[in-house]
Amino acid sequence: MTSANAPIAMREALTLPSLGINPQFITFTHVTMESDKYICVRETSPQNSLVIVDMSMPMQPLRRPITADSALMNPNARILALKAQIQGTMQDHLQIFNIEQKTKIKSHQMPEQVVFWKWINPKMLGLVTQASVYHWSIEGDSEPVKVFDRAANLTNNQIINYRCDPSEKWLVLIGIAPGAPERPQLVKGNMQLFSVEQQRSQALEAHAASFATFKVVGKENPSTLICFASKTTNAGQITSKLHVIELGAQPGCKPGFTKKQADLFFPPDFADDFPVAMQISHKYSLIYVITKLGLLFVYDLETATAVYRNRISPDPIFLTAEASTIGGFYAINRRGQVLLATVNEATIVPFVSSQLNNLELAVSLAKRGNLPGAENLVVQRFQELFSQTKYKEAAELAAESPQDILRTPETVAKFQSVPVQAGQTPPLLQYFGTLLTRGKLNAFESLELSRLVVNQNKKNLLENWLAEDKLECSEELGDLVKTVDNDLALKIYIKARATPKVVAAFAERREFDKILIYSKQVGYVPDYLFLLQTILRSDPQGAVNFALMMSQMEGGCPVDYNTITDIFLQRNMIREATAFLLDVLKPNLPEHAFLQTKVLEINLVTYPNVADAILANGMFSHYDRPQIAQLCEKAGLYMRALQHYTELLDIKRVIVNTHAIEPQALVEFFGTLSREWALECMKDLLLVNLRANLQIIVQTAKEYSEQLGVDACIKLFEQFKSYEGLYFFLGSYLSSSEDPDIHFKYIEAAAKTGQIKEVERVTRESNFYDPEKTKNFLMEAKLPDARPLINICDRFGFVPDLTHFLYTNNMLRYIEGYVQKVNPGNAPLVVGQLLDDECPEDFIKGLILSVRSLLPVESLVVECEKRNRLRLLTQFLEHLVSEGSQDAHVHNALGMIIIDSNNNPEHFLTTNPYYDSRVVGKYCEKRDPTLAVVAYRRGQCDDELINVTNKNSLFKLQARYVVERMDADLWEKVLVPENEYRRQLIDQVVSTALPESKNPEQVSAAVKAFMTADLPHELIELLEKIVLQNSAFSGNFNLQNLLILTSIKADPSRVMDYINRLDNFDGPAVGEVAIEAQLFEEAFAIFKKFNLNVQAVNVLVDNIQSIERAVEFAFRVEEDSVWSQVGKAQLREGLVSEAIESFIRADDATQFLDVIRAAEDSNIYHDLVKYLLMVRQTVKEPKVDSELIYAYAKIDRLGEIEEFILMPNVANLQNVGDRLFDDALYEAAKIIFTFISNWAKLASTLVKLRQFQGAVDAARKANSSKTWKEVCFACVDAEEFRLAQICGLNIIIQVDDLEEVSDYYQNRGCFNELISLMESGLGLERAHMGIFTELGVLYARYRPEKLMEHIKLFSTRLNIPKLIRVCDEQQHWQELTYLYIQYDEFDNAATTIMNHSPYAWDHMQFKDVVIKVANVELYYKAVHFYLQEHPDLINDLLHVLALRVDHTRVVDIMRKAGHLHLVKPYMVAVQSNNVAAVNEALNEVYVEEEDYDRLRESVDTHDNFDQIGLAQRIEKHELLEMRRIAAYIYKKAGRWKQSIALSKKDNLYKDAMETCSQSGDRELSEELLVYFIEKGKKECFSSCLFICYDLIRPDVALELAWMNNMLDFAFPYLLQFIREYTSKVDELIKDKIEAQNEVKVKEKEEKDLVTQQACLNMYAQLLPLALPAPPMPGVGATGMGGPYPTPPPMAGMGMPPVPPFGMPPMGTY
Repeated sequence: MTSANAPIAMREALTLPSLGINPQFITFTHVTMESDKYICVRETSPQNSLVIVDMSMPMQPLRRPITADSALMNPNARILALKAQIQGTMQDHLQIFNIEQKTKIKSHQMPEQVVFWKWINPKMLGLVTQASVYHWSIEGDSEPVKVFDRAANLTNNQIINYRCDPSEKWLVLIGIAPGAPERPQLVKGNMQLFSVEQQRSQALEAHAASFATFKVVGKENPSTLICFASKTTNAGQITSKLHVIELGAQPGCKPGFTKKQADLFFPPDFADDFPVAMQISHKYSLIYVITKLGLLFVYDLETATAVYRNRISPDPIFLTAEASTIGGFYAINRRGQVLLATVNEATIVPFVSSQLNNLELAVSLAKRGNLPGAENLVVQRFQELFSQTKYKEAAELAAESPQDILRTPETVAKFQSVPVQAGQTPPLLQYFGTLLTRGKLNAFESLELSRLVVNQNKKNLLENWLAEDKLECSEELGDLVKTVDNDLALKIYIKARATPKVVAAFAERREFDKILIYSKQVGYVPDYLFLLQTILRSDPQGAVNFALMMSQMEGGCPVDYNTITDIFLQRNMIREATAFLLDVLKPNLPEHAFLQTKVLEINLVTYPNVADAILANGMFSHYDRPQIAQLCEKAGLYMRALQHYTELLDIKRVIVNTHAIEPQALVEFFGTLSREWALECMKDLLLVNLRANLQIIVQTAKEYSEQLGVDACIKLFEQFKSYEGLYFFLGSYLSSSEDPDIHFKYIEAAAKTGQIKEVERVTRESNFYDPEKTKNFLMEAKLPDARPLINICDRFGFVPDLTHFLYTNNMLRYIEGYVQKVNPGNAPLVVGQLLDDECPEDFIKGLILSVRSLLPVESLVVECEKRNRLRLLTQFLEHLVSEGSQDAHVHNALGMIIIDSNNNPEHFLTTNPYYDSRVVGKYCEKRDPTLAVVAYRRGQCDDELINVTNKNSLFKLQARYVVERMDADLWEKVLVPENEYRRQLIDQVVSTALPESKNPEQVSAAVKAFMTADLPHELIELLEKIVLQNSAFSGNFNLQNLLILTSIKADPSRVMDYINRLDNFDGPAVGEVAIEAQLFEEAFAIFKKFNLNVQAVNVLVDNIQSIERAVEFAFRVEEDSVWSQVGKAQLREGLVSEAIESFIRADDATQFLDVIRAAEDSNIYHDLVKYLLMVRQTVKEPKVDSELIYAYAKIDRLGEIEEFILMPNVANLQNVGDRLFDDALYEAAKIIFTFISNWAKLASTLVKLRQFQGAVDAARKANSSKTWKEVCFACVDAEEFRLAQICGLNIIIQVDDLEEVSDYYQNRGCFNELISLMESGLGLERAHMGIFTELGVLYARYRPEKLMEHIKLFSTRLNIPKLIRVCDEQQHWQELTYLYIQYDEFDNAATTIMNHSPYAWDHMQFKDVVIKVANVELYYKAVHFYLQEHPDLINDLLHVLALRVDHTRVVDIMRKAGHLHLVKPYMVAVQSNNVAAVNEALNEVYVEEEDYDRLRESVDTHDNFDQIGLAQRIEKHELLEMRRIAAYIYKKAGRWKQSIALSKKDNLYKDAMETCSQSGDRELSEELLVYFIEKGKKECFSSCLFICYDLIRPDVALELAWMNNMLDFAFPYLLQFIREYTSKVDELIKDKIEAQNEVKVKEKEEKDLVTQQACLNMYAQLLPLALPAPPMPGVGATGMGGPYPTPPPMAGMGMPPVPPFGMPPMGTY
C-alpha cells in the first residue's frame, strides 16, 4: 500500500540533530515533550545547556545555559519546570519559571528524590518518588501534596509515564522492569490505577495506558475509559492484549460502556518488542499504541477493532506526545527524528470499508469524525431503515450523517410523506427532535419546523431554540415569525442580515437611533430625510439627536446641514435648530460661514442671551462680522458689538456706553485695539466723564502699559492733571520698572496726594530713583515727616547733608533718632558734621554716650583724629574699658593716647593683650622705631618688623627674631637674593644669633633655611664653624652628613678630606649620594671604609665599569655575594661562560632564568648543562628541569633525556615537547610525548617522522577530531589510503568536519577513495545525516548510476535540500524528481517532470505528484503537457485532477486545441457538477456523433447550458430524434408555441398534446383541437380532450364536436365531466357531515392531550395539530426520485382514469 493511500499519514516534522543537538543527548532522560507545542532537550557537554524547540517555529530553537537534571515545558504556556539534585544529598530542588516574563513562579525543595515527573495538566505537576506520588500546583504558594503511595508491583521499576483523566478522579502510574529469567529481553510492564474518590489502588500488568472519554448512546454523561496495552509471558506463551474498560460505572444504573479487549499482533521479528506509549485521538476516537521498535497499532475506541498496523520508524521510539488539534501524535526516535502521525481523512473510511470490509466501523468513523468516503453506505443504510419504518433510527442516522449529506430538503420531504399513525409521534417530529438534540438546524429545516410551531402559536419554543442557537436564521423565517411576534422576527432579521427588513422593523418600533448604528454595521443606506421628518413630528429632541447622529456618520452627513436646519425652522423650532447647528459647527470650517451667521442671526433676534453665550465660547470665526456687529448693538450687547466693529467711529460711538459694559471686558477690549485707537478712546472716556471712567482708564493703562507706552500714559494723565490717576497707574508699574524718572514721578505724585507713608516706603525700598534729585525735592517740599529724607540720605551717603539740614532746621530729635535707631554705624559721620557745624561738645558727648557700644570706635577715632579732637574720646574709651570691652579698636585708640602722652608706653605695649600690633606699631614707627619693634614682635608681624629693622639698620634685632621664630617662610623671605640686606643678616646670624643659641631646633631650622635658599658656601662656612670647631654640635650625626652632602654638591674637592676626617656619618646613604654625584672613587672609599663589599663591587662594575678590578676585588674578599654580582656583570657583558663560572663559584642559582636565556642566545648548551645541574641541587623549578631536557636534546644526548624523565623531576614535559616539536627535534619530542601519553602531539610528531602506522595508533588513542584530520590528510598526501580511511571514519561522524574531509579528498582527485570512505561510514553506529547526504553528492558527481538506489534506501536520512541542489547542477532529473517528492516539494517535482520528461516522466508517479501541488497553474500546465506528449493518457490525468481543476478552463484548452472528443470520458465523468462549459461541450460532441439518447439524457439531467442556442442548432437537424429533442428543449424553456410547432411539423402529436397540457395555457390547447379538426385527426381530437382535460372548456369542446360531427369522439369527455361534477357535490355533503364529527373528536383529543403533556418532551407538544404534509410534486412512491420526475401515465395528466369501455382505441400518430 502506498503512503498516499494509507489510513495513517506519517511525516517527519523535524530532526533534532539538524538543530545542532548532539545525538548522544537524544534519550529518554534528556528529551521531554509534554504536548505538541514544545520539545525540551537537556545537554551536558561541552557545557550544560537547555534547548527549547517551539514547534510553531522549530528552526529557531531557544538555547540557554541552564544546569539541571530534568526540564519540562508547560503543555500550553512558556513556563519551564527545572529539577536538580542538591549536591551531597538525595533531595531535589524544584523550580518553575515564566520564560516570557523572566520571573520565577515558585520553588520547592523535595525531602526525597523525584525519579519521574510530568505535567498532568497546564496547572499541575505530578511528582513520583521512590515511595509516593505528589501533585504540585503552580498557582498560589502551595507545596506538593501527597496523593498516594506507590504499589508493591512498581518496586524497582523504571517509571515511564504518569497520567490523570480530565476530571482528575483517576490516576495511573506506569513502570517497566527487566523480564522474567526465562526471557529477560522481554521487558515487563506494571501499572497502578488509583481512584481519588475511593482512595484505592489496583495493580495491573501493562506497558502503556491512557484515559479517554466516550459518549455512549442513551447515556446522558460521557463515560471515562481506561485503555491499556500489555505483553506478558506465561509458561513460554506470549500474550499481547489491548483492554478498554469503563471506570466508575455504578451498579444498577443504566448500562454504559461494555468492556472490550483485542489482540496485539506482533510479527515474528518483533517478538521481544513491547508497547512504550499510548495516545488517544479524541477527535476520531482512535487508540494509537506505539512500541519501542517503531510499530504502530491503531484501534477503534468504541469497539476495540484493529484498524491499521505498520512500522513507522526504523529506530527505537522512546517518547510520544498527543497532537490534539489534528487528532494525531508526535513520536521521537533515537535518531532524533520527530515524526508526526495523522489520520488520512480522505482514505481511512474507504480503507476500513474496502480493505477491512467492516462497513459498520466505516460508517461509525465517518459519523464521529465527519469524514468522507461513506456517503453511499450512509445513504444505503438510511434507505434500509426508512423502508423498515425505523424512523427514529433513520432520523438519528441523518442527524449524524458525515458532512450532512442527508440534511437535505428531500429528507424532510421523505419524513413528511410518511402517514402519521394514531397515538405515535410523527416521524417528521422525531427527525427534528433528533436534529435539535444533536446540534443546529440548517435554514430549510429551521423554516419547516418553525412553520409547524407558528401554526400552533407556540412561539416560546422558537424563543428557546433561538436562545440556544438551534435554528439558522433566514429572511423567510423572519417573515414567518413576524406574523406572531415582531421582536422575535427582528432578532431573526438581524441574524439573517435581512437589512431592509431590519430597518423597517426599527422604524416601526421608533428606534431610529438604532437604524444608523445598524446601517453603518451592514453598509445599508436608508432614506434619512424621510426618517428625520417622521421623528420630528413626534419627538423634536429625538430628531435633534438623530440629526446629530447623521452628522457624525463616516463619509459625512447624508443630508445637507442647511436642509436639516430649514426643517427645524419651518416648525419654529429655534432651540432645536440651534442645538443641532452648535454641535455640527464645532469644527469651525470656512464652508460653514453661512450657517454660522444664520445661527447667530436667529438667536440675536429671538434669544440674545443665547447668542451672547455662543459668541462668548468663541467657537465660530467665519460668520459675517459686520452684520452681527450691528445686530449686537441693536440688542444691547455693546461689548459684542465692540468686538465685531472694525471702524474707529463705530467703536467710539459704542464705547461710551460704559454703564452697560462690564469694566473688565472693556479693559480686555482695549487690548485688541491698536495703540493710536486705544489712546483716542481713552481720551474720549476721560473727556466724557473723568471721575466715572478714571478707574477703567487706570486699569487699562496698567494692563497694556507695554503696548500703549508708559510715557504716553503718563502724558495722558498729566494732560488732564490727574495726579491720582498717575499715582495709581505708576503704583502698578513701579515694581517692574527701573526707570529713575518713573520712580521720581511716583514719589512726586504720592507726595502731592498726601501719601506720606508710600513716599517713605518707596524711598526706603526702591533702588532706581535719582537720589540727588529726590533729596533736593524732599528738602524743598519740607514734609512734616523727615523719614523719607532720612531714608534717602542714609541709603545713598548724604549723611553730612542730612545732619546739616536737620541741625539748621532745629530738628535735633530726628538726629538723635537717626543715630540711635536708624543707623548707629553712621554716628561718626554725624559727629564729624556736628563738629564742623560747631555744635556744642556737651551735645556731641551726650550723643556719643547714648550710643555707646553700638558706635563704631575705629571710624569715630578717625573722624576725631582728622579734626585733632582725639582727646574728646578719652572719657568714652575709659568708660568702655571699665565695662570690660576687649575691642581692639578701643585699646588701639587708648594706646595712641598713651604713646602721645609718653605715659610708660613700653609697659602698655608688652602687657596689653587686646590692641592690634600692626595698627599701634604703625603709629609708633615715626615716633619711636624700637617701640614699633616691640609691638611687631608681640604680634609676630614679620613683614612689618623686617621692614622697620631694615629701614633703621636694626639687623641684630632682626637676626635674633628670625632665629627665634624658626619659621621656614620667614627664612625664605629674608634669604631671597632680592633682599639687599641679606649679607648683613647672614653675618649677624653666623656671628651672633646662632652661637648664642643653645636650642638644636633653632640650629636645624637655620641650616634647613640655608639649604632651601641654595646657599651652599655660606652653609659650609656655617657648618665648619659648628662641626669642625669644638662646639656643642661637633659630633652631631646629622650635621656631619649635612657637611659631606653639601660639599658633594657645592665643593666636591673637599669630600675625600671630609670622608677621612669624619667618622659619625651615614656611610651607605652618603655613598649612594656620591654615586649620584658621579664621585665613584669617593663612593668606593666610603663602602670600603664601612665594609660594604657588595656595594663596593657594584660601584666597580656599574659605575667605574672595570670588570678586571671587580674580579680582583672578588678574589680578595672571597664572598659569594660578591661573586654573584661579578657573574651578573659578566652576563650583561656577554661573557656567558665566565658568568657561569662565577655563578658556580658563588653557588648562586637565583639567576637561572637570565643564564638560560643568555646561553640559548649564545648556543652554549654544554656549559648550560653544568650550570643547570648545579641549580637543580637547590632549586626545584619546572623551568630548570625543562631547560635541562631541552639542552640535552640540543646536544643530542637522548639517552640522558630518557634517564632524566624516569627520575623524579618537575619539568613541564608538555611545554618541552611542544618546544622540541616546534624546533624540529622530533626524536626527542617523540620520547617526551610517548612518556606523557600526549597521543595527539605524538601522532603529529610521527607524521613528521613519516611513521604513519604509529601515527594512526596514536590518533586512535588521542580520539581527537583535529588529530584524526591531521593524520588523515597526511596519509592522503602520502597515498596511504588504507590508513587514511581508518582516520576518516573517525572524522566523518562529526558533522562539522565532514565537509572539510570531503573537500580535501576531492581537491586531490581521490574520488574513489572518498566514496569508499563514505560507504564504509554508512555502517557506523554514529552515522548521521551528513554522511548519507555527502555520499549522495559524491554519487551524483562521480557515480550517478548508484545515486537512485542510494536515495531510495536512505531517503529519510538525507539532507534533501542540499542533494536537490547537486542533482539540479548535475542534471539528474529522475533522481531530482524523487527528491522533490520525498521533500514534499510537489510543485518543483511536477515542473521537473514536465521540463525533462524524457528522463523524469512516469505516468503513475506524475499522477501522485500533480494532485499534491500547491500552484493550481501547474494543473493546466500538466494538461498542456499531456496533450502534447501523452494524449492517450490525458483522460486518466483529468480523472485524477477532476476535483481540483476548473472544468471550464480545461474545456477551453481542449476546444482551442481542437481535441474535445479526446476528453469525452473526462467530461462525462464531471458533468454531474452541472458546469455550463462542460454541458455545452458534451452536447456539441453528442450532436456531432448524432447520439440523441445521450443528448436527451444530458439535457434532462443537466440544465446549465445555452438551451435556446442548442435548440436552434438542432431544430433543423436531419434526424427526427434530434428535432424532437429541440422541441423538448423549447418545452422546458417555456417556449410552448415553438415546441408545439416543431411537434406538429414532424407529426409528433403526442408530444404536442403533452406540451399543451404542461403549459397550462387554455388557448394553446383549444388551438390544437382546432388544428386536429382541420387535419381530420379525430382520434387525436379525442386524445387531446383526454390529455388536456383540465384546460379545455366544456362548452368549447362540445361546440367544436357538434359543429364538426365528432360528438362520438367527444362523448367520453362528456361522461367524465358529468361524473366529476356529481362526485364533487357528493363530497361536499360528506365533508359537512365529517366536519361536525371532527369537532367532537377534536374536543375529546384536546382533553386527552392535557394528560399526556407531562410525559412528552417539548417536541411532542406539536402532536395534536401536526398533520402529514401533502406529497411533493415529482416524488414517486419511494419519495427519493431524481431531480427530473418521469412523466406520469396518461391518467395522471389532468384527467382521472375512465372505464375502458367507451374509449376509442389510440392509434399511433
